[in-house]
Amino acid sequence: MAQACAHIGWTYRRLTPLDDVLAANLKWLAGSRHPRNAGRLGLMAAVVEAFTRTRPLIEGAEAIGDPIEVLPCVFHALWHGQLTAGLDTPLHERVPVGPQGWSGPETGDAR
Repeated sequence: MAQACAHIGWTYRRLTPLDDVLAANLKWLAGSRHPRNAGRLGLMAAVVEAFTRTRPLIEGAEAIGDPIEVLPCVFHALWHGQLTAGLDTPLHERVPVGPQGWSGPETGDAR
């Protein structure tokens, strides 16, 4: 396969399988990638604003409104990189979520 790819100018490489937890988190978030999960007009802006400081997922969602309505929008924002969370542990209600570009949990944010 590598030779065939090289013949036409492509690069071929094999990647190691994803960690099970990371794969499960990505699969979950991928379920929210469709634009319908961005919610009603103005909801995405409210979600991004709620997580301008890093805070637990449920805390930010409840600050906006009913989590049943808000969580799909939060997951949509995570999938599209508008928000960030550590995906090396299972997603749960207390997982720290932060703004785009945030690189990991900050001391004292998740209880």
